[in-house]
Amino acid sequence: MRKDEGDAIKEQAGADMVILLKNWKKRALRFKIYRCALKTTLAVSCLSFLGMVYYYIDSSIPSVIHVRAGEEESFHLGVPAKGEIVSVSESGQSNIPPGAVNIDLSRTVTLKTAQDTSYEMQVKLFGILPFKQVGIQVIEDQELIPVGSPIGIYVKTDGVLVVGTGDFKREDGTECSPCKYVLKSGDYIRKVNGETVTEKDDFIEKVEQSGGKEIVLTLERDGELLELAVTPEKDSTGKYKIGAWVRDNAQGVGTMTYIDSQGHFGALGHGIADVDTSMLMLMEDGTLYETNIVDIKKGTTGTPGEMTGMIVYSNDHILGDITSNSSKGIFGNCNEKALAMGTREPLPIGLKQEIKLGPAQILCTVDGSAKYYDIEITALHLDHDNVNRGIELKVTDPALLELTGGIVQGMSGSPIIQNGKFIGAVTHVLVQDSTKGYGIFIENMLEH
Repeated sequence: MRKDEGDAIKEQAGADMVILLKNWKKRALRFKIYRCALKTTLAVSCLSFLGMVYYYIDSSIPSVIHVRAGEEESFHLGVPAKGEIVSVSESGQSNIPPGAVNIDLSRTVTLKTAQDTSYEMQVKLFGILPFKQVGIQVIEDQELIPVGSPIGIYVKTDGVLVVGTGDFKREDGTECSPCKYVLKSGDYIRKVNGETVTEKDDFIEKVEQSGGKEIVLTLERDGELLELAVTPEKDSTGKYKIGAWVRDNAQGVGTMTYIDSQGHFGALGHGIADVDTSMLMLMEDGTLYETNIVDIKKGTTGTPGEMTGMIVYSNDHILGDITSNSSKGIFGNCNEKALAMGTREPLPIGLKQEIKLGPAQILCTVDGSAKYYDIEITALHLDHDNVNRGIELKVTDPALLELTGGIVQGMSGSPIIQNGKFIGAVTHVLVQDSTKGYGIFIENMLEH
């Protein structure tokens, strides 16, 4: 073999070796990338799984458990956790020694509590990891009259509610918004230059009479009282304005849920929120009125239905006073007209641990009189933070489906009955499926 041929062979072999080495490095790099991607996918999957397990366990353990005084109450949470129970006195001290009462939450638990005593349960996952503090509240057993009749609602805001801010044109045609960075949606204006205002017209008049001079507004924002200054400007008509949209009342139609033995009522199962800000309205006072349902718009997929009521705002049609507007409903006192609506026999309340998946009924008025209609309870959410959506339900009654298509606006507050017990009230409808909706546990309504 000649020398130049040998050198060529060596060069070719070296080149092949370089190519092999490069290919090996590429494969090694790809393998490293694949391995990192696999590890990342595995880690994300594990975290997602742990997150789902955490959510399931957390939603399965209520923040508050109600039990009847002096009676045995059983509940089954079915979670891999243990709970240590202590009593809570006014001094904050427990008369139960630490570790004396431990329960296995993966099994059915039966409690019997003393009257007028509160308890707390420290939940530990697998009996080791501190997870959640659960309140055990002892309540008196009671009976409520289910009503299910439509009511007209009028609520006066506690001050003048700021719905929003906007621009307006000055006399010279330019635009301005004096209160744009001063007021916020959800503010409640209580005073103008130290003078109390309770009505929208009074507030507008004080702004117009300012003469363009700076005014000081006393308002409530997120529970805090503030004093803020704003200077009104003339609009194109020569009137002084600050560019605020305001409201001083709200009206609507709902359903009365219950009347108790003291003549108090509960209704809606959720609070009255401002239609523009979606915030719970601070209420100065309110009134219930008689109403007649004059039209029902059936719910369809993507469009919730609605009951339209005719309300006559006169003293002859008043049913009572609204004393509280909370996230769990509206509450107040019945007059004789309202008490006459409670024609049914009182029913014992059913606590959340007594509710079963399956058949139940709702009581509502859609054709002139309150009637029971069949539903199915499809899921329960025991977490106390899920106040208005603890019960998932589906309308199964052919008559109600024919009349309304399922749940419609105005049915909020309709009592939910199961096995002869008053367990809750309808609160929401699913927009994508009007046959389905949510309800609140009756024990949550009674907490107000």
